[in-house]
Amino acid sequence: MKDKTIDYILRATWQAVSRMYNEEAAKYGATMATGFALLSLDKDKGSPSTTLGPKMGMEATSLTRTLKSMEDKGLITRKKNPVDGRGVLIHLTKFGKEKRELSKNTVLKFNETIREHISEEKLQHFIEVAETINNLIADKHIFLDIEEEKQIQTTNK
Repeated sequence: MKDKTIDYILRATWQAVSRMYNEEAAKYGATMATGFALLSLDKDKGSPSTTLGPKMGMEATSLTRTLKSMEDKGLITRKKNPVDGRGVLIHLTKFGKEKRELSKNTVLKFNETIREHISEEKLQHFIEVAETINNLIADKHIFLDIEEEKQIQTTNK
């Protein structure tokens, strides 16, 4: 595609990153989702299961499947929340903490390699662009009708 669209570039880049992480995780019998979950859990106090989905941007069904797999592999345990008996806290096991460290080092290696090849200035621009795109989407500014667009332009003057 000679003139790639912004969404094409974002999608293709994320798919490449995802594939890279999954290939690396597969060497250890894991997935990118497992590694991300390990990094999202509080390693000392545990994390409420209800906060993980939004934190990771995962649907409940996918998260449930990931957590079940992690529990089966001995990476996590589920314990009653002492503050709220209705809730469950997900805790890392000793093995889970070891695998969390491996996941952390993998992410740090990725970041280190990118920083070796891209200047800090370009990375800052990339971060600013990504934040702007996320804000435009979150604020529902992408698919406005003509009247809404005029209102926003008038307000911003």
